[in-house]
Amino acid sequence: MPFLGQDWRSPGQSWVKTADGWKRFLDEKSGGFVGDLGSYCNKEVYKKENLFNSLNCDVAAKKRKKDILNSKTKTQYFHQEKWIYVHKGSTKERHGYCTLGEAFNRLDFSTAILDSRRFNYVVRLLELIAKSQLTSLSGIAQKNFMNILEKVVLKVLEDQQNIRLIRELLQTLYTSLCTLVQRVGKSVLVGNINMWVYRMETILHWQQQLNSIQITRPAFKGLTFTDLPLCLQLNIMQRLSDGRDLVSLGQAAPDLHMLSEDRLLWKKLCQYHFSERQIRKRLILSDKGQLDWKKMYFKLVRCYPRKEQYGDTLQLCKHCHILSWKGTDHPCTANNPESCSVSLSPQDFINLFKF
Repeated sequence: MPFLGQDWRSPGQSWVKTADGWKRFLDEKSGGFVGDLGSYCNKEVYKKENLFNSLNCDVAAKKRKKDILNSKTKTQYFHQEKWIYVHKGSTKERHGYCTLGEAFNRLDFSTAILDSRRFNYVVRLLELIAKSQLTSLSGIAQKNFMNILEKVVLKVLEDQQNIRLIRELLQTLYTSLCTLVQRVGKSVLVGNINMWVYRMETILHWQQQLNSIQITRPAFKGLTFTDLPLCLQLNIMQRLSDGRDLVSLGQAAPDLHMLSEDRLLWKKLCQYHFSERQIRKRLILSDKGQLDWKKMYFKLVRCYPRKEQYGDTLQLCKHCHILSWKGTDHPCTANNPESCSVSLSPQDFINLFKF
């Protein structure tokens, strides 16, 4: 290790730090080593002080520019394996535990949002993380969270589908960030305050883009939904699991409005989401003395959680404790791996990492 000064091992040598590393300083006149670097060091100190003074004036602007540049980075952290071993304690074979941020980075959510069967699942998971688990993510996981959210918004802007779902997600995230940013001094978020302020501005911009969407009528002159028989229209409307979708469908045409008010349609919707005991506690009679199932549905939604339904979900193998998407191959030693897999709801996925 180069050094300046004397010690018992040698009389000491003069060294200068260059771009290629530390080198011994030579006197240009004598060609020998310089014993006194006082004048040289004084010049270097003077230059460094001037350089520091010139940089100090705009250090705040450069720091903000750097934070914004880091937040704009679209680097996605991919892993070769699309599964993760979930362990909550140390064993002889493994030490440590798996975190929510690690699982969020390892599982392929960027590709999952392109699958219509997994889209609602990922959006619901992002909403739950935005509500209460954002502070438990690492810095890389938080950046991945924002990158995946941007891909979701761009997909909705292009497809013009699931607009209300993403509006609610963005509003939930913005409300959570408004609360967390006020406590940044307590280190509840990873990163600089300027980076999070920039992300909040980005969320507001996304909300404006979603609000300005104008859904155009497709230039299709073939068979439409209203041309189908009434029994088929009702059968299709019974597949809708959200009452707000029924209301929106009823606003599309006068004939559809009459079908969307069908009592049997709202009754089946209530019975699908809620138990008989919950329904009996929220009975509402109409002016004709009959049960008003539509009003009962929206009242029940405010009091109880709805039944969640997804086309595809994450699965946990009970035999090897590996978490993966359905259909993803993982190293399982069970004779019948499919019988060992259990589907996880978004809330179950969050609870899996609560210690």
